[in-house]
Amino acid sequence: MGVGIHAVNFASALSAVLWAARTPHVCGYITATGVHGVMESQDDPELKAIHNRSLLSLPDGAPMVWVGRVSGHSTMGLVGGPDFMRAVFASGKGVRDRHFVWGGGPGVAAAVKRNLLGRHPHAVVVGVETPPFRPLTDDEEAQLVERINRERPNFFWVGLSTPKQERFMARFLDRHRAALHVGDQGFVMVGVGAAFDIEAGLTVEAPLWIRRSGFAWLYRLSKEPRRLWRRYLSNNPRFIAGILRQMLDSTRYDLHGYDRSGPFDL
Repeated sequence: MGVGIHAVNFASALSAVLWAARTPHVCGYITATGVHGVMESQDDPELKAIHNRSLLSLPDGAPMVWVGRVSGHSTMGLVGGPDFMRAVFASGKGVRDRHFVWGGGPGVAAAVKRNLLGRHPHAVVVGVETPPFRPLTDDEEAQLVERINRERPNFFWVGLSTPKQERFMARFLDRHRAALHVGDQGFVMVGVGAAFDIEAGLTVEAPLWIRRSGFAWLYRLSKEPRRLWRRYLSNNPRFIAGILRQMLDSTRYDLHGYDRSGPFDL
């Protein structure tokens, strides 16, 4: 439906992202995209372009995987944000990747750091910050650039909601890429949304078998019905209708904003 999702599985996505974060001069952002992100992009060409300019768009939802497999990508697999963040932290042993945890409500980022380091004491977290619940001012963005250059993280984890986190990552790098000192390493911003609340223990994640079944949305709805019912009532039928059109009547969607110069053209 015009939102590019890379045909990766968990192992290939992890390998690609670790390579990006450890390779000099690689600088970009990574999205974890599900039905909500795809549908938000249908009415917002700018958001669609943001998804399509990412270094990597992870299939964060069983429907993304099903569509990919039907389209011929038989090895495509689910890459959920919370599991992916944990795997990246676990993969840094002996390598000394540096992490910056940015996002969430008051105390959430600190809890994410504490819980991840409890399981992966070898990991190095060089920054923890809870941003204001509004866009950053120019001065605040400049201060963040200075802190990134001082602490030199390979991974900058962004825990906001979709599409807020995608807009922040794209805008921040568009404005400040040249000022970031990443010549001798990679710098990767990764939007993982609800992973912060899950890792902090504020939200219960659906079991893996439910996520693979495609009913993670129903599980989340049962936990937060007042907040989510309108989203699912609108998004799910529209997504099904759009995908059926794409598959049955040969509708082709332009990948608006797609950047073919990136390191991942998988």
